[in-house]
Amino acid sequence: MTKSKFSRMAMIGAATAGLMVALSSPAQATSNKQINLANGRGYMKFIDDGDVFQVCDTRVDDHGVTGILWVRNASGLTSVAMTVDDGGDNGCDKKGYNIGQLASYQMEVCWQGGEACKFSEWFNE
Repeated sequence: MTKSKFSRMAMIGAATAGLMVALSSPAQATSNKQINLANGRGYMKFIDDGDVFQVCDTRVDDHGVTGILWVRNASGLTSVAMTVDDGGDNGCDKKGYNIGQLASYQMEVCWQGGEACKFSEWFNE
């Protein structure tokens, strides 16, 4: 009888731990991801193969596009991990940044002409 009580308690403990892990996932795992500015002004893209961030200014309007990668560590502290600007030249600008599983990341893309910026959801690998 004591053995079955311990078995039940162990099963309940394992189920509770599994449920807590499943419910506490703050960031979405992702592969490639892209956020777009309004009116086709540009975009920021995360390319999972190589952990590369690409920022593209897709309009010739005398205003560039800035992409910002935010990082949030396990204690909740948020800071800028990197910034990539594009504008005034042909093609897109790229920068590599190693995304891991111990922090969460969010992309922000802004048109330098004053329109509201766009944000992705928080993610990690």
